Amino acid sequence: MRFLTAGESHGPQLTVIVDGLVAGLPLDGPRDIDRDLRRRQGGYGRGGRQKIERDTAEIVGGVRGGRTLGSPVTLVVRNRDWENWRRPMQVEAAGFTPKRVTRVRPGHADLAGALKYGFDDVRNVLERASARETAARVAAGAVAKALLARVGIEVRSLVRRIGPVEMPPPGADGAFDAASVDWAAVEESPVRCPDPGTSAEMVAAIDAARAEGDTLGGVVAVVASNVPAGLGSYSQWDRRLDGLIAQAMCSIQSVKAVELGAGFAGAGLPGSAVHDAPRWVEGEGFRHRTNRQGGLTGGVTDGEEVWAQVYFKPISTLLKPLRSVDLVSRQEINAHYERSDICVVPAGGVVAEAMMAWVLAAAVMDKFGGDSLAELRRAVAAHRRRMRAGGSAGTPRGAAAPAPAAAEA
Repeated sequence: MRFLTAGESHGPQLTVIVDGLVAGLPLDGPRDIDRDLRRRQGGYGRGGRQKIERDTAEIVGGVRGGRTLGSPVTLVVRNRDWENWRRPMQVEAAGFTPKRVTRVRPGHADLAGALKYGFDDVRNVLERASARETAARVAAGAVAKALLARVGIEVRSLVRRIGPVEMPPPGADGAFDAASVDWAAVEESPVRCPDPGTSAEMVAAIDAARAEGDTLGGVVAVVASNVPAGLGSYSQWDRRLDGLIAQAMCSIQSVKAVELGAGFAGAGLPGSAVHDAPRWVEGEGFRHRTNRQGGLTGGVTDGEEVWAQVYFKPISTLLKPLRSVDLVSRQEINAHYERSDICVVPAGGVVAEAMMAWVLAAAVMDKFGGDSLAELRRAVAAHRRRMRAGGSAGTPRGAAAPAPAAAEA
């Protein structure tokens, strides 16, 4: 599976093409995609753009009668703000006289992108580098979630930190426990934090940053539940699932670090306080007493919840801009101000969900294959039965060894 996105922040639309999806997957825009698009637009600290946009996904290919066809699925998310940007963002050369943006913003792709492509107008960079592109990712991730739901996997997120305000990790022994989280409270919180007291402090921190003309980053935790053991591989570096998850998360705008399981804390502890001891649970198979590794061992899922923490830096556009430089004149000057947010961490959790869901859905398809949803579900169900019986790790005590398979003719 793969997906591609296209479109600029203030262009007419964002386009998503999802390739490699099975046939027969029930898919409905309002039910399966639009909910996550609305969640991405929410969160305390967002800017004026969210008052203009009302994101919905239009399915324009790959679905007939409410089910996927096995061909590429094409989605369109319209930009309502396009009406205000028709002239500056027009496609045609005739009559095109744009007002250039030449004052680069520290921390944004403005300067690096202009140097890479030889632009003298950083709008050519910022339009695509903008986090508006994450609306397309969330749409693709919602399709992945729809697939995962059909094989029993759920992906969720919450905000653990905004600026200096932090809540403790939900769970014991340095691990994440999705069952201990009040997920309804997460969705009701203006900052997607389940603890009411911490949530109120986060809101106050955002207000203080706004008053100072500044921005805030933070940390989100994303967790996938009921993930079967055996996804990913240790055989090659580029098939290790922890590496794929880390790359996907670090590709999100403003993300500067990813922690898999209790990763950072483990660097300062002895091995005896870090490693997850396995055990046998009748009816469930091999499980672990703790889950500090985040459900990933050697690049392979181990049957526990897959969880990561994603670190967002404060966004680059400040109400009180930092000193910078003009791309053309080379003179020092205040950075350009582009309408923006104060804090995107709550929305960032929804984007992190989308990327986690995508990586896991691709891993499911890679392992189990199948051209139709029915084929895929049969393969996953058979695998889960095998895992509950102990996989291929020997014959349970007291059981007869299986007869050797007959040689093929």
